[in-house]
Amino acid sequence: MFFDGSARADGAGPGVVFMLPQRQVLPYSFQLSELCSNNVAEYQALILELQMAINMEIAALEIYGDSKLIINQLLTEYEVRKDDLVPYFWLATQLLQRFEAVTLEQVPRKRIKWQTLSPT
Repeated sequence: MFFDGSARADGAGPGVVFMLPQRQVLPYSFQLSELCSNNVAEYQALILELQMAINMEIAALEIYGDSKLIINQLLTEYEVRKDDLVPYFWLATQLLQRFEAVTLEQVPRKRIKWQTLSPT
């Protein structure tokens, strides 16, 4: 699955894309009315995606995101230094523990081929 979040003057816009093993693509986008940083929007997108995957009873996930900060915080390669990110980090960590298998990979936005939805 791919996640991305963006913050704008009129609110946050998290988006997620599930790609099922049968190559089915399920895109979702959300509009949040609250103002927040891009990093908070990225976490919101990831959390929404994880909650959806749990509801869909998906056991194993490959997660791709363009946020180096978020991916490396979840891999514990970076510590969470911003107080406003701590609750999102902990919630995402708790949700990740509900899956049998998870891989996390940071893919720079320019390397994601949105036409085929595959990292290259």
